[in-house]
Amino acid sequence: MLLVEETEILDTPTGPMGTYLFRPAGEGAFPGLVFFSEIYQVTGPIARMARQLAGQGYVVAVPEVYHEFEPPFTPFAYDEADTAKGNRYKVEKELASYDGDARAVLAHLENRADCNGRLGAFGICLGGHLSFRAAMNPNVSAAACFYATDIHTRSLGRGQNDDSLDRLGEISGEIAMVWGRQDPHIPRAGRDLLRAALSDREIDFSWHEFNAQHAFARDEGHRYNPALARIGLDIVFELFQRRLQLGLG
Repeated sequence: MLLVEETEILDTPTGPMGTYLFRPAGEGAFPGLVFFSEIYQVTGPIARMARQLAGQGYVVAVPEVYHEFEPPFTPFAYDEADTAKGNRYKVEKELASYDGDARAVLAHLENRADCNGRLGAFGICLGGHLSFRAAMNPNVSAAACFYATDIHTRSLGRGQNDDSLDRLGEISGEIAMVWGRQDPHIPRAGRDLLRAALSDREIDFSWHEFNAQHAFARDEGHRYNPALARIGLDIVFELFQRRLQLGLG
């Protein structure tokens, strides 16, 4: 499938937000996906993963998660300085701003002529947590979260006291949670806490753990595991095809 790649500036409650769009070429209307990046914004690995998603028949919007702090279309480097900057922004940004960004992207997708109105969310690392929170919007039918950070510690956003665990009852769609067992950012106790909370609230979810480290699906760096990344994406493709392409449970 051939793709079209574009950029747009979307309005949010906290200012303009650079957003990358990847969509199938040609006529037709497709389900929409909001893809939340890790703390480095839209890097080469994120763009390549977005193309894989769009190639399955989706309009994929990738917003810049730190648009309040940086000029539009500013990717970070995978180095010590930008890692520190990304982690600093993560807790300086207001929690409500993350949610406002998600609503802005979802509304944009919903109003596009090439989107059929079925919406999903996907994210990795910080983006995994943002995808988890995006699933609390009633128009999100499916969400996939790769090694979602900070849910178990309630530490997303300014004040580091987020309410993601308290709002599980707002999730009405299906969620796929994907983890690496050797991930130091989300230890077993943290994963167990979240899994129990999802089970207790009878959320429609699947749970997948691999012998892998944090960021094992990022196709740059020593932690990349191509075989496990492919399996993880197959889980995502199955979820979105069933819930968004076919409209099945």
